[in-house]
Amino acid sequence: MSIFLPIAGVQMSIFLVLGLGGLVGLLSGLFGVGGGFLLTPLLMMAGIPPAVAAASDTNQIVAASISGTCAHLQAGNVDFKLGLIMVAGGLAGGTAGTALVRLLRQLGNFEFTLKIIYVIMLLIIGSFMFMESLNALRKKGTAPQPQVNKSRESSLLNRLPLKAYFPVSGIECSMISLFGLGFLIGVLAALMGVGGGFIMLPVMIYILGIPTLKAVGTSLFTVLFTAANVTLVQAVVNRTVDVVLALLLLLGSAAGAQLGARIGRRLKAEQLRIVFSVIVLGVMVKMAYDLLATPSSLIVLGGGH
Repeated sequence: MSIFLPIAGVQMSIFLVLGLGGLVGLLSGLFGVGGGFLLTPLLMMAGIPPAVAAASDTNQIVAASISGTCAHLQAGNVDFKLGLIMVAGGLAGGTAGTALVRLLRQLGNFEFTLKIIYVIMLLIIGSFMFMESLNALRKKGTAPQPQVNKSRESSLLNRLPLKAYFPVSGIECSMISLFGLGFLIGVLAALMGVGGGFIMLPVMIYILGIPTLKAVGTSLFTVLFTAANVTLVQAVVNRTVDVVLALLLLLGSAAGAQLGARIGRRLKAEQLRIVFSVIVLGVMVKMAYDLLATPSSLIVLGGGH
């Protein structure tokens, strides 16, 4: 049973779209990570135009972030003062990223650029997760959550002006660095259809020194508004949000995430993350192969639409 996706301009099996959403939802529920960075390349492999895949994927991120933010709000893990500064940066970055998408589409090089970025990003994420999971397995059963040591990068960020104290997170930090982090996340959301938590969380925890639960809750709060802004601007400016595709993905993802969460409770987290990292690296290899196999069809010097 197939359905026509009006914005994507392709006809696809409903079960394929639901299956892709369900697969990424299952992986997210199993491994405890967002699936946006994996869903967009899978959609591209299935024949969805890159701009539509990235823009439509942000709808799923909004829905997931609403649920997560509500849970962390009840637990008191959202630093509104810190989060609102990053939201301001995210709104600016999302708008700038949308303009960049429009420019790259006019030049005809958006597909090539996006795939290159994804290959690099998936390589970094997959390798980091694999090594981190191996180390966690080796150190299994040892001491509690380590104290975060302030890094050299943290010292550099602390030299920036406009410092403020954030009592909920218990840190003093430059508002410029927070705005810049939010801006970067906004650009990534517009370009790649990702929430950006895979970058935001390590920075917040290991560089800024924010406690893990506060970082997770505040990150979800930031991503919620950033992704919602990107979805709206992409729909109005670039007209790349396919509502039919987004709804089907959301349905599949919601069901998959519930199933994944139930299965994940019975399995070891470190082993699951190793499997997930192998899947991520596998997607990266497939995308890299496609780029190397047919480079001439991906690069347009100008005038393409």
